[in-house]
Amino acid sequence: MEKYSSGLVSESFWFIEFRKIIKLKHEGKTWDEIKDLCLTDNLLGISKEYRAKRNYGYLKNRIDALDTGLIQVFIHADLNTQKIINLIAIAKKNRLFFEFLYEVYREKVQMGAPELTESDINIFYKNKQGQDDDVSTWTDVTLRRLRSTYMNFLTDAGLLTVSGKEKKITPPILDITLENYLKDNGDNQMIKAITGVS
Repeated sequence: MEKYSSGLVSESFWFIEFRKIIKLKHEGKTWDEIKDLCLTDNLLGISKEYRAKRNYGYLKNRIDALDTGLIQVFIHADLNTQKIINLIAIAKKNRLFFEFLYEVYREKVQMGAPELTESDINIFYKNKQGQDDDVSTWTDVTLRRLRSTYMNFLTDAGLLTVSGKEKKITPPILDITLENYLKDNGDNQMIKAITGVS
């Protein structure tokens, strides 16, 4: 089973960049060609080469989590659905984030809770620290940064709506093409994690 990772603290939602690279993949560009565009032509709009290289690596990993069928769905989807596919790619690459969606976000939706709070996420981390030796060694700073990353991802994907200090839960209605694709590929857990549907 994949180990828990706090690596998402280094990542952002990067939707625009994700979209650019998926389009190039869909057009038949190789990873080497895309990497070259990122480093030589500044495709990602990052002036420092080491950061461009690092972000390219993160995005490549994320896109590698999608098969050609899901990339096809992405290409023809509307903006909201594309953002959800980006979130799915993140959840596929990060076990802890997926479990957070499934165990916390989904449960809050099912309970009809109006908002997601920082303490909801803190309780989740505390539980994982009790279950896993790796997570138990993470510092408070790491956990705080991770919590902020999770909140940002959900907000950027439209699963939360910020209203003042509140993070209101706004579960998406999945595009039927995406929903059918996930069902046909045995990914019902992902549908439940994102929509809260039991």
